[in-house]
Amino acid sequence: MIRPGSKESQNYDNNSQKVYPQPIDENMNQNVGSMIGSIFNNISSLKAAYIQLQEAHTPYDPDKIQTADRLVIDELTRLSELKHTYREKNPKPVAASPQDSRLLNEIQEQQNLLKTYEVMVKKFQSQIQNRDNEITHLQQQTDEAKHRKSKLEKKLKQRGLLNKESEESDEEENYFSVELTPSLFTSTADNAYQSIHDFSKPLINMMKAAGWDLDAAADAIEPDVVYSRRAHKKYAFESYICQRMFSGFHEESFSIKAANATVSNEAFFHQFLAVRAMDPLDVLSQNPDSVFGKFCRSKYLLLVHPKMEGSFFGNMDQRNYVMSGGHPRTPFYQAFLKLAKSIWLLHRLAYSFDPKVRIFQVKKGSEFSEIHMESVVKNIVLDESAERPKVDLMVMPGFLIGASVIQCRVYLSDVKCTE
Repeated sequence: MIRPGSKESQNYDNNSQKVYPQPIDENMNQNVGSMIGSIFNNISSLKAAYIQLQEAHTPYDPDKIQTADRLVIDELTRLSELKHTYREKNPKPVAASPQDSRLLNEIQEQQNLLKTYEVMVKKFQSQIQNRDNEITHLQQQTDEAKHRKSKLEKKLKQRGLLNKESEESDEEENYFSVELTPSLFTSTADNAYQSIHDFSKPLINMMKAAGWDLDAAADAIEPDVVYSRRAHKKYAFESYICQRMFSGFHEESFSIKAANATVSNEAFFHQFLAVRAMDPLDVLSQNPDSVFGKFCRSKYLLLVHPKMEGSFFGNMDQRNYVMSGGHPRTPFYQAFLKLAKSIWLLHRLAYSFDPKVRIFQVKKGSEFSEIHMESVVKNIVLDESAERPKVDLMVMPGFLIGASVIQCRVYLSDVKCTE
């Protein structure tokens, strides 16, 4: 017997409310189970389609990518349909049993996985679109190049400059696709200066290794130059290389004796195109005594002084070999050939224009002008209120293409440099 007011009596009162159990709909459970099975099957199919989409990218196969992409989209569509069907049949579930909660958790897990797949699919679709755009752009460039090639071939045929061999050759489809423009000369001049800069590095390193006094050597090239930093003395060696390599540039023959003294603009451009895409050593292997071969030989002997070469190699074997008409395959000479090729191409291109490109230099002590000059030190600070800085060293000459100016490169005195 339960006493009134006791703890047991209170518990009995609290639990004395009537409980009305919800009827269990067997059909609903069967439908939910069937739908869960469909979702799992759909997710498995989606995984398989996603793997196919990944495999289609390595190697890149547009047809397989499109097929796999359609499969992924189809599976996503089916999963969306299942989602809507479930919501229509179960708008507001009355209660959730432990079994239902477990199924709902599994559904949520699969939905999260689905979102991951959707993100990856969108990423792949974006990559496909980018590839298609690149292909279209390259196709347009190819068509334009073929059109320019056809036009230039026609002009060369009319002037009798295109022989049968080049007419029948298909080795280089873009051979005639290069247009003679000021921008082409500008980029070639930039490449020439880069080659000068590149060759100065092994030259300075070999001088160091041979025990040369680099400060004294820089002062001997151009005395009384006030360098704001010791590292700037490298510009003296670049200036030395330019002085030797551009000697005779204003002459059509480039100071090289040739059998044919008169060369047309078209022939100069043809020589530019012929050498442009080739390794200089390959050009010399075909014809060591060509005009290009004679140019390389004469410039090497002019640039590398006998005293310099003797200190570098301990003998004169390489110099004697060059003087006898050979072109050695040593690393130092091959580095020089890259430099020589860049200067040779610039000269061939300068004489391809009508009127021809003119070269100009500025003297030491000249007032700096932004129109005709460019400082080799990029981080200088110019005070507008102060006197204009003066040229202490001309590193590379400039060029005039009609009314256009390619600035000469100079080292300035009395200027501040930022860090």
